[in-house]
Amino acid sequence: MTAIPAPGLDQLGTPVAWTDAQARIVGTNPAFPRWLGVGARRLLGQPLAALEQDGDALSRFLGQDEREVLRLHRIALGVPGEMPRHADGWITRTGEGWRLEVHPTDAFSALDPAQALPGALAAALKGLAHELRNPLAGLKGAAQLLARRTGQRAEDSGEHELVELIGAEIDRLGQLVDRLLSPAPQRAHAPLNIHAVLERVLRLAEAEGGGQVRLQRDYDPSIPEFAGDADRLVQAAWNLVRNAQQAGAATIVLRTRVESGLHIREHLHARALRVEIVDDGRGVPEELAEHLFLPLVSGRAEGTGLGLALAHQVAREHRGSLTFRSRPGHTVFTLLLPQTEPEGGSPA
Repeated sequence: MTAIPAPGLDQLGTPVAWTDAQARIVGTNPAFPRWLGVGARRLLGQPLAALEQDGDALSRFLGQDEREVLRLHRIALGVPGEMPRHADGWITRTGEGWRLEVHPTDAFSALDPAQALPGALAAALKGLAHELRNPLAGLKGAAQLLARRTGQRAEDSGEHELVELIGAEIDRLGQLVDRLLSPAPQRAHAPLNIHAVLERVLRLAEAEGGGQVRLQRDYDPSIPEFAGDADRLVQAAWNLVRNAQQAGAATIVLRTRVESGLHIREHLHARALRVEIVDDGRGVPEELAEHLFLPLVSGRAEGTGLGLALAHQVAREHRGSLTFRSRPGHTVFTLLLPQTEPEGGSPA
């Protein structure tokens, strides 16, 4: 049996499978069997509907539904004898059959990034945080001196704003150092504007990039305030933007949207905020895709491998999720933040 040609799918980090007219699997990209934990040959020839381990949404759609596209929510997929995996996604009718694209919701749950940092690394981070205190104090003093001097030149508002940005980032780093040295309970969330968060990130990116990267906004202006930790969300979004910069992106787009009826971490939310960081850089290396949000995983020799792990943790602090899809020239990191309490249950 030969696979239907699917240009570009081999480089896609999102699991994808496609079928013939009889809805039997004739091909997958490498991410699909890897996500299921089986060999690709084991899937070829299998009825696509047979992968559904709980429910019959696939079989009903493939058997009689006249729609061209079906959106899937928290579907359990797997093969007999293997643990099923859960995902959201889409199944689309094509000229030759159907194509299934899934977005895992339980990827690597056995290796929870929130708990994967070993004790030795935690101790090393505490030592590093202690060493950072003195340089940060010096920087803060210098920033305060600069602020007084630029305050005397009110006509140069651009310079004054940059000095304020330096001071704000020094304060944020100081709070991070304090958190590493003396872990405290998570701060109470307060109303915030997500676009104010992203604008602060854009100022940081502009200051670091020196105009070499084109930064674009694609905001939904109707998004209301919601409860969260603005500093932590700045940290998460900045880590994602900086990751795109370091991947050689020429253009980075920050996009915001609101979605309804979305499953996030096993809970259904009536409304959720979607923040996407889109870039045209090199993409996520295939060998790192499965473990990207684990600490110390980095595609760069000089990278720490902590930025994406921290962004993932911030998403969890907000009852949300962080996922990605990637191919060379197009990478999208998606931060989902629920705007309502989960339906039929307590918050995750």
